[in-house]
Amino acid sequence: ETFAITDYLQALAAGSTLSAERKAEIAAKLHGYTGLPADYIERANLRVNGGEFEKTLMGSDVTTGRLDTRFAGPTIDPMSKEADYDPQSAAISSAYVSAFNDYVRTTLKFGEHKTYKAEMFDVDKVWDMLHQPPGSLSKVAGPVNVMPDLAVAMKQNPNLKVQLNGGYYDLATPYFAAVYELQQLPIQSALRGNIEMHFYTSGHMVYAHEPDLKALHANVAAFIEKTRNGSGK
Repeated sequence: ETFAITDYLQALAAGSTLSAERKAEIAAKLHGYTGLPADYIERANLRVNGGEFEKTLMGSDVTTGRLDTRFAGPTIDPMSKEADYDPQSAAISSAYVSAFNDYVRTTLKFGEHKTYKAEMFDVDKVWDMLHQPPGSLSKVAGPVNVMPDLAVAMKQNPNLKVQLNGGYYDLATPYFAAVYELQQLPIQSALRGNIEMHFYTSGHMVYAHEPDLKALHANVAAFIEKTRNGSGK
């Protein structure tokens, strides 16, 4: 974490003024932290995205997971730049789809003659992907950022409590990115005590690792119990 917000951040900010020696030093550090080859990191100009990480970490023939990098599978195209699929999804998604279909039809008695699609095939064609942040008169283009919404909600309701749960092996919503964003949240210092964070030795779907499933359940149950009736104690 310290490296990310000091030496690494400064190296990225330096851009073309970064010396070759310093670039090699940073690449060596990144190799130590990530396992990616140092020469690959240098050729990527110290900037490796998630898809490139998944494709490269274990060589050209093995791809690691995106939602959970503890998973791995055969690479689809050894010559591709980035991962072509998510081995985690390929490994366990069918179990969740089967369980869902059985539950809605057998228990809820819903869905007869309907087909459940595990992927959002058509959503991106009709969803405008825009967000209207607090204080804005219209929706704005660009990546959705709901941190201003959360900050306003916490200010308007000082009793609002927030719990963050995440997995260390998640590349979809990376571990330190969430911590960093909450550290940048524009709220008064007195409200920061309303935020708690818990991290687990698993990925995006924390509950896919049984010990972490139990820990997540305990943390969420405790969070609900202590905030019951607005006591916050």
